[in-house]
Amino acid sequence: MDDIKGGCLCGAVRYTSNAKPLVVRACWCRVCQYLGAGNATINLAFPTGAVTITGALKDYPSSADSGNHMHRRFCPKCGVHLFSHSDERPSFLVVRAGTLDDPSAAVPQANIWTRSAPAWAQLDPNLPKFEGQPPPPAPKPLVGG
Repeated sequence: MDDIKGGCLCGAVRYTSNAKPLVVRACWCRVCQYLGAGNATINLAFPTGAVTITGALKDYPSSADSGNHMHRRFCPKCGVHLFSHSDERPSFLVVRAGTLDDPSAAVPQANIWTRSAPAWAQLDPNLPKFEGQPPPPAPKPLVGG
């Protein structure tokens, strides 16, 4: 498997994952709508230890609707939001699909927090829907490690 790579708009932050994502979801929570300019964000959950990050990040700590204590990390130079993770799920790192070098590789497998989606949202009827927070993805062994 080839490594999965990406970074921010200005290039100051780069990352590489040596594992495939555990799950890819479209999130419609209100925070993700802020981050996604009103739309859902497409999020890839990787095993935390599989992702190597270079460059400085700023952290915006907050509480999610799920009650999880979140850390949303972004580039302090260009402002692009790249990652999030929760204190309650430290084994997963969420990466925003728009930051991938090849974002077409991020194919959503579910819609989450659909109860927060605006009335105009176009939800793929072929994907599972979760009104709130789904269970965490099952951990998989790291590839190439």
